[in-house]
Amino acid sequence: MLNFLCRCNYLKSEGNQGEKMPPKLEELYEQGMDAFNKNEYAIAEQAFLQILSAKPDFADVQNKMGIIYKQTNRIELAVRAFEKAVELNPRYTEASLNLAVTLSDRGSYEKAREVFEKAAQFTEKAAAAPVADKTKSMKPALDPFVKGKLADEHRRVGKLYYDMGLLDEAIDEYQKALRLAPTFADIITQLGIALRDQGKHNEAIKEFNRAIEINANFIPARLNLGITYYSQGFYGLAEEEWRKALKINPDNAAIKTYLNFVRPQKS
Repeated sequence: MLNFLCRCNYLKSEGNQGEKMPPKLEELYEQGMDAFNKNEYAIAEQAFLQILSAKPDFADVQNKMGIIYKQTNRIELAVRAFEKAVELNPRYTEASLNLAVTLSDRGSYEKAREVFEKAAQFTEKAAAAPVADKTKSMKPALDPFVKGKLADEHRRVGKLYYDMGLLDEAIDEYQKALRLAPTFADIITQLGIALRDQGKHNEAIKEFNRAIEINANFIPARLNLGITYYSQGFYGLAEEEWRKALKINPDNAAIKTYLNFVRPQKS
């Protein structure tokens, strides 16, 4: 499979259709993402800062910097980075949720709630473009190990598309992955997130529930199912999912923050 950054050289930012990333920045991005995925935050930070010094309008890189700052206990810098990511792409749900949790950690509870509510509104209002049916052709049987490797590659590329705001392409990659590995709960959940961000709430709920059926203890599926319920005003259902997730992982700070958001809505 071709490298994503060779196939799609565009990063979405607010107010334009994307800007071509120069070759040097492509290399820095790949280096930064490799280090980021290994939790080598100092190396990732150096690469991402070089990118932002040349092109500060990359929402995904701003979001990644926010995560690095938060993981290294630089909360104010994390808040500013997440705020910049959301400013560049107001529909960037992941950045909005990161910002809400970080603001809550800082003690800015009302502002955190406002950010969370705005993120929920965006998912509710997102336009849902129909997905074209694709004709399936007969293919030779693949070894299960090979299928898993191919599915993971589609997942990786799909996540990169998602990070760039290219939801149609992300969904297509996730669906390709699931045709190879239909029981991968993490890929099903990522598909659900992309569908939700397109405003396809019913389809997203179906995918999150499918992931939970496969793995009842998979917290990301329950978290995102709760977020989807919350965005539609089903606060009781949202709380139910988050409480189930908290029972699985009592120390999860994000779950506790979401539960704090939902209580005033029910009163």
